[in-house]
This record gives sequence, structure tokens and C-alpha cells, in this order.
Amino acid sequence: MLFASELAGRLAQHVEAVCRHYLSAGRRAGNYWIVGDVTNNKGRSLYVHLIGRRAGKWTDAATGQYGDLLDLVRESCGFVDFRDVADEVRHFLSLPQPEPMSFSRDGARDHPPVARPAAERARRLFRKTEPLLGTLADHYLRQRGILRASGHAALRYHPSCYYRDLVTGRMTSYPALIAAVTDGAGTITGVHRTWLDAEGDGKAKVDDPRRALGGLLGNAVRFRMSVDIPIRVMAAGEGLETMLSLSHVMPGMPMAAALTANHLAAFRLPAGCLRLYIAADADAAGRHAIEGLSRHAQSLGILPLVLSPELGDFNDDLRRLGPDRLTASLRAQLAPEDAIAFLPA
Repeated sequence: MLFASELAGRLAQHVEAVCRHYLSAGRRAGNYWIVGDVTNNKGRSLYVHLIGRRAGKWTDAATGQYGDLLDLVRESCGFVDFRDVADEVRHFLSLPQPEPMSFSRDGARDHPPVARPAAERARRLFRKTEPLLGTLADHYLRQRGILRASGHAALRYHPSCYYRDLVTGRMTSYPALIAAVTDGAGTITGVHRTWLDAEGDGKAKVDDPRRALGGLLGNAVRFRMSVDIPIRVMAAGEGLETMLSLSHVMPGMPMAAALTANHLAAFRLPAGCLRLYIAADADAAGRHAIEGLSRHAQSLGILPLVLSPELGDFNDDLRRLGPDRLTASLRAQLAPEDAIAFLPA
């Protein structure tokens, strides 16, 4: 049986073929394969090293994701279990498949796993979750000042979510906060995972405790956004905790967390929206996202308005300044009719 590092090494010997197969929307540019993201969207933010000692290593400059070719296969195919990743890689490399070890109830051997689109894998993971209330994920958000998160159907808890260390290849699992990414029709297209420390001490002590799976482009984690109710006013931003902090003090306003700057700029706005509040992130990528989404909103006849935190982000404001101070700050930034409709008197 080949270990994860050995499978990654075998893939790296055929790195360009791997890219052409799994990232077919990209192209070669010198010593790199360039594509939009690990789910094979067009663009230029993700680059894969094709030669040298770093052959097979990749980085997405927009999201900060990085890894080796095993991670690329996992994310592009939307796999959750490492066994599925290994079977896919063996198939690609024409290596012998190991004998299956599990059996069905009638004694027949189970069929090997079938590769599924990323969105289907995300939905499969979400089906394995449980309600948020009273879980470690609920405790984590309460530590962040977000007290009513269990009221959001998009948020769930997984007690033992698979995690792979991108450096060592070691497989393990941690409790995780799972957020459903949906399209405008309410269909789950992806999930966002926040791995948590099992003892309740914040996020898991790993290099990248947050990762997305599935289709993010144009979609978002949505709060109070019903497909049956027209949305005239809403707020959108990058971070999950940023938007949950705003929702904590404006529980009636529809909101969307696009999860990255690039995906915020590409967020598909609902028909009939009149005003869009964009939660600001102070870095360069955040400013670019605000500009891109503002231009898109204006082209649809939607008025874009930027909400700015007093500190680093709105979760900092909520935790360090308190909900009353955050409410007062937002009251000064909202249109008067929206302040009356969505903020406490």
C-alpha cells in the first residue's frame, strides 16, 4: 500500500498531465499551470509549479489555499474521505486498486467509491452534520460574541470532520463548524469548514483551520435569505464571522458571506434588490472586492453602500466594543429607513 506522500510523489512525476486533467480550464505559462481556482474555474489566481523540487505544489493567491497534488485532486473532485482520494489517484496513475475490505449486509463486497462532483460531495458532508445548538461549534461562536448562531439553518456541526495536514500528509479529524454555501435557488453548492479544538480552545491548532469545498463562485453562506420572499435590502461580505456579527445586531436583515474577496466580487445578487450594504475588509483584496461588487450592483440598478468597522473587523467590534457600540456605529451608516427597520429602537 502506498502512503499519501508516495502517492503525491507519483502524481508530481506527471504534474502537467494532472493539471490538464483536473484543471482543464487553465493553461501553461512558463514553469507554471495557471487557473482560476482549485475547482477549475477560469482565471489566474491559482498556480501550480511544473518543474523543480516544488513540482506539484500549488498556491491560490486569492484565497491563501495551498497544497500538493493530492489536495488538488481532493478539492477539484470534492472528495471528503481520503480513501476516495487515494482510489481516484490510483485510477489516474493506472495503479492496482487495493482489495476492498468492507462488505454489505448480504455478504457481498461493497462497490468502490464513485467520483462525484464537488457540489455533491459537499451535500454529502452536510448531510452528516447535526444541529448547532449546544455543540462545540455553538460554544466557539459564543466565545466570539455570536450568541444566536443556532437559529441559522446554514450552520451545522460535525463531531469528527476529516482533515489532512498539507505538509506531512497526515490524516486526522477534528470537530468542525460546517456552513452551507448555496445558490440563489437555495441549492447547496459547497460547504465551508472551520476545524475546532476538541477542548473548546478556539480553532484547531492546525496550519489552515478553514477550508472550503465545492462551488463558491457566485454563491455564499446565506442568513435570513428565503427564496420565497423578495429581498429589497441585504448585506454581503467576505468572512463568516464578520457577517454573523452583523446578523447578531441586525437579525432581520438578509445577509451573505461569500468567504473570500474574489468570491465576494463575483457574488450573484438577488433580483429585485434595491440596496446592498457591503461589509468592508481593510486589506487590498477586500478593497478590490468592494469595488468589483459595487460596480456590478450599480450595473443592476442597486445602490451599494459600504459598512466600515471601528476596529479590524465587525467581530472585533462586537467582542471588544460590545453590541450596543456596534449598533450605534451601524445606525450612523445605514439609510434612515433601514436603521428603523433592522436595528433595535
